Amino acid sequence: MSDIATIILAAGKGTRMKSERAKVLQEVCGLPLVAYPLGLAATLRSKSTVVVVGHQREAVEQTVNRFKGKQSVEFAHQREQLGTGHAVMTGMKPLKSHEGPVFILSGDVPLLRKRTLNQLKKAYEKKGGPLAFVTFTTPEPGGYGRVIRSENNSPVAIREFRDCSESEKKICEVNAGIYLIDAGFLRRATRNLKSDNAQGEFYLTDLIEMAAATHDVATVDAPMAEVSGANDRFDLVMVEHTLRQEIRSKWLAAGVSIQSPETVHIDTDCKIGSDTWIGAAAHLQGSTTVGKGCIIEPGAIIRDSQIADNVVIKAYSVLENAKVDSDATVGPMGRLRPGSHLKKGAHVGNWVELKNTVLGEGSKANHLTYLGDGEIGKGVNIGAGCIFCNYDGFLKHKTIIEDNVFVGSDSQMVAPVIIRKGAYVATGTTVTGEVPANAMAISRGRQINRNGLALKIRKRLKEAKKELQKKRGTESGTKK
Repeated sequence: MSDIATIILAAGKGTRMKSERAKVLQEVCGLPLVAYPLGLAATLRSKSTVVVVGHQREAVEQTVNRFKGKQSVEFAHQREQLGTGHAVMTGMKPLKSHEGPVFILSGDVPLLRKRTLNQLKKAYEKKGGPLAFVTFTTPEPGGYGRVIRSENNSPVAIREFRDCSESEKKICEVNAGIYLIDAGFLRRATRNLKSDNAQGEFYLTDLIEMAAATHDVATVDAPMAEVSGANDRFDLVMVEHTLRQEIRSKWLAAGVSIQSPETVHIDTDCKIGSDTWIGAAAHLQGSTTVGKGCIIEPGAIIRDSQIADNVVIKAYSVLENAKVDSDATVGPMGRLRPGSHLKKGAHVGNWVELKNTVLGEGSKANHLTYLGDGEIGKGVNIGAGCIFCNYDGFLKHKTIIEDNVFVGSDSQMVAPVIIRKGAYVATGTTVTGEVPANAMAISRGRQINRNGLALKIRKRLKEAKKELQKKRGTESGTKK
């Protein structure tokens, strides 16, 4: 079934989220909810994908465009929220020429799996259409629409909760809101929808009764946890908990070791090589990629970064939009801000921060250092307490350090500045101009020793202290 289209319903506000953001923009495991059905549409090779937008339309469209991948997506604007039937009518407008079946997916069901949709396709094909839908069974069906079946167990209707009789409310099989419907039937049927119900809306669920009048309607039963929507913050927590367990299980099966798995967070889009070890409470976020044989120690947070093979990220280091080449080491408590790039074998130690800086192959900055807007060559040693003074209050400037330079501790490089190959920067130096190749830069004041002066200073301070104490005692007696 290659000629298939998909409509994703993403127009709702999500009032129960108590949020300024539209519901489909809430995140689960690093992705907005709407990204999950988009991914399913791509894996199903949907010929046409339409996202129905409404509340916060522009923000939803921008997010969809960020996460749609290579697939072509069109938008349909549901100006008024008049029910699911009305939303699908709106979504069908860009599909005027489509004649195949149409998947209808919700934008807030991130745990839905491809296998369930493939089962739905098979059930649809077996019955010959025009409609198939997903159900689940729960002992507490709450406000879900009930699946009404005939005496021969064929589905004949879905009754929305507010329209159910008392006996129908006791039915435990409910509608999951996931459909596969023939496009021609969908167009004809939605034109006949009416809003004479308890909510005054156009129910997409009325199509089941229309289809059942002349055809056998197919259903597929799915686990409740897979097809339940995220309607409030509690649902988001539960969905994320389930998805994180699945993600960790996937990487464990792929040869990744995870210490205390229940404490480790790995986002949906992360990729990890085999024989990598991840410590307790580590977070891999966004689109992070970690190579083979790496060690990610406890408490490390890595977001949208590329980590090559055999890298060590020591405890409590934080990386964002950074790149670390093979055999490099970060931390403990190192920080790589956006634009940082550690080349092969480079080492960033404790309390070292990089921003928009390349640290060359085999180069080291081991202690208490800030390197911002820099380009550092091979074999460079940056001593403790060094600073790239890259900001003048208005603009950022670049520091360039060529290969095999030694920078002594407590030195400041006032950008823009270049230190040429093989140069030596003495401890405590403030570099304000170019240092030639193999030269030594030194700018600290000359040391002078005055013998015996410390004794005189100590005596003077001791006398001053006594005078101060005597004065305070006098003032206290006067106040009394």
